[in-house]
Amino acid sequence: MNQPIIAYTDGACSGNPGPGGWAWATDKTNFDSGSESPTTNQRMEIMAAWKAVENFAQTHKQIEIVSDSTYVVKCFNDNWHAGWQKRNWKNSAGKPVANQDLWKPFIELVLNHGGVQFTWVKGHSGHGMNDFVDALAVAAIRY
Repeated sequence: MNQPIIAYTDGACSGNPGPGGWAWATDKTNFDSGSESPTTNQRMEIMAAWKAVENFAQTHKQIEIVSDSTYVVKCFNDNWHAGWQKRNWKNSAGKPVANQDLWKPFIELVLNHGGVQFTWVKGHSGHGMNDFVDALAVAAIRY
């Protein structure tokens, strides 16, 4: 339980909305992926990170999620979630926050765990693990 874990996550969508896939991986032998249809790219990005945290929450005190989604990373690193909750799940423009059905349980899981950090990585930039989870997410769309 004391060993930190780094999970790389990504979501993909063919059309937006359309069929989508999500994936997480700690390395090229430890990963998971899934799909939904119809969905959006944003929903698949959230789902990838949520599934990774869910997978490791009971076994690791420290979890680092590495994502190319500013939507996911900024929700936590810039405390968007606190503002959403304070404004009764309205965004800064006063409109309902999108994807609340995913955000609410995911945010609760992260906050209750207490040891999750989020790191942004530029997508499609030659980062080996980001490219790997991107390929897994795209492949999940087809299956």
